[in-house]
This record gives sequence, structure tokens and C-alpha cells, in this order.
Amino acid sequence: MTDMITKALVQTRVVPLVQANDPDVAVKIAAALIEGGLTVLEVVLRTQEALECLEAIVEKFPDAHVGAGTVLSGDHANEVIARGAKFIVSPGLDEASVKIAQNHNLPIFPGIATPSELQKAWNLSLRTVKLFPASIVGGPKMLKAMASVFRDVQFMPTGGVSAVNLLDYLEIPAVAACGGSWLTPQNAIDKGDFAVITKLAREAVAIAKK
Repeated sequence: MTDMITKALVQTRVVPLVQANDPDVAVKIAAALIEGGLTVLEVVLRTQEALECLEAIVEKFPDAHVGAGTVLSGDHANEVIARGAKFIVSPGLDEASVKIAQNHNLPIFPGIATPSELQKAWNLSLRTVKLFPASIVGGPKMLKAMASVFRDVQFMPTGGVSAVNLLDYLEIPAVAACGGSWLTPQNAIDKGDFAVITKLAREAVAIAKK
């Protein structure tokens, strides 16, 4: 499972964040992203109905790589695994979540922001991590510095990534993919204008192909 998800990350290069409080809306967001060419989706646990949204997307799109983000604890990890998440993303490095994911042979991409956190992740046998919040903790320059030391680690920078700077990150060899919420603007979702999401997804795919 881990190898399959990592391969999908490298192929798509972009991981959109899906946030909704209604499973039907979440499915429409996911459908718009998939139509735009993005098949690795991170459903964030930031709303009351996030788990139901995750489950609905997993059931509707069994061929997509649907994971859960904003996983903060071992309890969260167990819950999203039960709901069908194919990978886990955390804003920080939580050992309990890492161990649970590893016991289920499920990829987990914890957030790190310092060399010390990255070294701890490395010693937990993790080789793909999330740099968060990327734009605040040093952006591309920080990634290049870390990659020069941790040469077998891949990164998924998230936080402040947009269409404007996406290529700056993706041009770094150690970057497997970038995560971001710019692909799912809330104003478009509120209007039910999911075509905007598909358009943004296609633009991101085009940038990634460069």
C-alpha cells in the first residue's frame, strides 16, 4: 500500500485538500478534482462531518487514492482507517499515529518543520514527510537544505503553496508532491460552482507536467 500511494504521489505531484461539512458536497468536490486529473485526495478532519465525508468519497470513488488529513492522535488514526482512508497526513509528528499506520501497512506523512523533527521521523523509518507550514518555515530554500542532509527523504510541502509558486517547489528533486487548499476555494464551493475546481485542478496538472 505504501509503495502504491508514494508512486501515485510522484505521478500526480499535487494533493488537493477536501473540506466539507456535507458528504454530498464532499463527493461533488472530489468528482470535480478527479475530472480535472487529480486522483490523490486528502480529506481534512476540520469539520463535524469530516469522517462521513471521507467515507462517502471512499465509497463513491474506490479507484481514487483517498486519504485523511489533520489527523492529530492515535484515536483519529484508528477512526480514519476504519472509514477507509488509504493514507494519513498529520500537521505534526505524532508517534502514536505513526505506529498505528505502520501496523496497518498504511502510508503516513507527518508534518515536520525542523531538522530535529525530520531526524526523529527518519528514525521512525519514515521516508516521506510533509513540510508544514511550508511557506512560513523556509519554503524551497528550507527544503533544499534539508534534502542535502536527508538524501533518502521525499517531501510533500503544504501551507502557502499555490499555482503561483507550485513549480518552485516541484522543481526540487526531493519534492514528491505538494498539498494545497487553493484547488478547492470555499467561495466556489458555497456557490456550487464545481467547474472552478475542475479548472484549477487542470491548471495544477499542467504546471506539474512542466
